[in-house]
Amino acid sequence: MTKHPIKIAPSILSADFGRLAEEVAAVTEAGADWIHLDIMDGHFVPNLTIGPMVVKAVRQATRLPLDVHLMIESPERCLRAFAEAGADILTVHVEACVHLHRVAHQIRELGEGLGRRISAAVSLNPATSLSTLDVILPDVDLVLVMSVNPGFGGQSFIESTLEKIRELRHWITELGLPTQIEVDGGVTVKNAPAIVQAGADILVAGNTVFTSPDYRKTIAELRGASPAGKKGGKGRSMPPP
Repeated sequence: MTKHPIKIAPSILSADFGRLAEEVAAVTEAGADWIHLDIMDGHFVPNLTIGPMVVKAVRQATRLPLDVHLMIESPERCLRAFAEAGADILTVHVEACVHLHRVAHQIRELGEGLGRRISAAVSLNPATSLSTLDVILPDVDLVLVMSVNPGFGGQSFIESTLEKIRELRHWITELGLPTQIEVDGGVTVKNAPAIVQAGADILVAGNTVFTSPDYRKTIAELRGASPAGKKGGKGRSMPPP
C-alpha cells in the first residue's frame, strides 16, 4: 500500500483552452505536482488534441514537470519534438510501439542530449495484460495504467482496473524497483482512496479538477486519499524529470 503523499497531475484535456495559460497557472498555484498533457492523433485513439506547440506554450506557463502522454501511433517519430518542447516525462503505449525497449532508451538519450533528465514511461489500455511489461519494466521510470479507454475525458472509472494496479504494485515491490504507478481515467475524490490503496503513486485528474469551483480544495482532497497525504509535501520522488 502507498504510504507517502501521492502526486496530483491535472490533465489539461478538461481545461478551458481559451484561457489555457491561466488554467495552468491556476492549478500550479493550487498545489498540483505535475501537469498532464494528453496527445491524441485521431488514429491510435478516436480524438485529435494537441501537439508540440501547445506543450511549449504550457512549458512557458509553469515550472511544474510536464507529464506528456503520447496516445499516438509510432510515437518514436515525435519524441524529439515533444522533448524539445519541454516534456519532462514521455509516456508511450505498449500497444503503439513495435520496438518498446528501443523507444524507452531513446527517450532517456533525448534527455541526455538536451542536458536534462526526461523520464521514460509506458502506458497500458484497460484490456492490455500486465504481461506485456515482462521485459520492459526495469527500463522505465513509470507505468501509466489507463482506467478508462483512452480518447476522451470525463469517462467513468473501470473498477476492474483496481486489481491490475494491485498486481502491478506487488510485481514492482517483489522486483525491488523504484518504478512508479500512475492512474489516468475517471479519478474522483470519491474513488481516489481505493486507487491509492491499490498502489498508485500519481493520480491524473482532469474533469475532477477543472470542473470544480475550487482547484486548491479539490487537489488537496485528492492528495488526502494517501495515508500520509494530509501531512503535506510532494511525495516520493521519481528520478527527477
